[in-house]
Amino acid sequence: MSEGSSAPDEDKTPEDERPGAAKPKRQRKKRPFWVELPILLVVALVLTVIIQSFIARVFVIPSESMEQTLHGCPGCTGDRVVVDKLVYTFGDPEPGEVVVFSRPDTWNRAEFIASRSGNGFVRWLQGVGAKFGFAAPDEDDVVKRVIAVGGQTVECCDDDNRVLVDGKPLDEPYVYWDPERNQQQEEFDAVSVPPGKLFVMGDNRNNSADSRVQGGGGQQGLVPVDNVIGKVRAVILPPSRWQGVGDHNPQALSAPAWQAALPAGVGLAAAWPTLWLLRRTRSLVPVRRGKR
Repeated sequence: MSEGSSAPDEDKTPEDERPGAAKPKRQRKKRPFWVELPILLVVALVLTVIIQSFIARVFVIPSESMEQTLHGCPGCTGDRVVVDKLVYTFGDPEPGEVVVFSRPDTWNRAEFIASRSGNGFVRWLQGVGAKFGFAAPDEDDVVKRVIAVGGQTVECCDDDNRVLVDGKPLDEPYVYWDPERNQQQEEFDAVSVPPGKLFVMGDNRNNSADSRVQGGGGQQGLVPVDNVIGKVRAVILPPSRWQGVGDHNPQALSAPAWQAALPAGVGLAAAWPTLWLLRRTRSLVPVRRGKR
């Protein structure tokens, strides 16, 4: 080999084998669709169970006791509503809120009994569907509106057939009067609601088995706050009834006198220091005198 000649080609180190050279990335083998599909279904199921258990859940409205706020009737397609399960982690239900709760042990009248197939497998599917809002509920959950809370007294009625809480009439624009039923509310004796309990009623006022009659009424008709599952936020199905569910406070027009006078009192209290500050500011501004 002559001096200055280059080394043979076979002595050269390939570029991809040199120290520090980047190695080519290996392509990950894509899983077949039939393998990925069960994984996706399991993940979706787990996430759905977590959401339904701790955050929100879909319920079917099976009866007409909350017409026309919530649509439901035997043999028809009831509203699907989404229920917020977190809201009462930070506080208790308030008057006017529509809530879903587990039927108390003192209640003895069910407004709706879901029909179930005699076939065990089909019945299991119906139970699973009920958990996700695809079938009528198989558990004894109820939806009503909160009328009075712990520490209040509720009774019916005044001369204008209005429900009274602490002796003050309620403002209830959501009440529905079924034309085929009596247009007057049935009277009931005063009920004192202890702490930790709720007095609830249906918006379809004369077609609702609620705190007035359950367990014979009185204290037996009250609902423990601990039984409340969540607050109804919106109707999500059918699409024609997409809407939020209001929580108009029926006691808003019957607040205690001291609450009604609170804004005026605050205004008077703030007026004096404001006037003093204006006078003080004016006294500090120098007065310019005109030339004589």
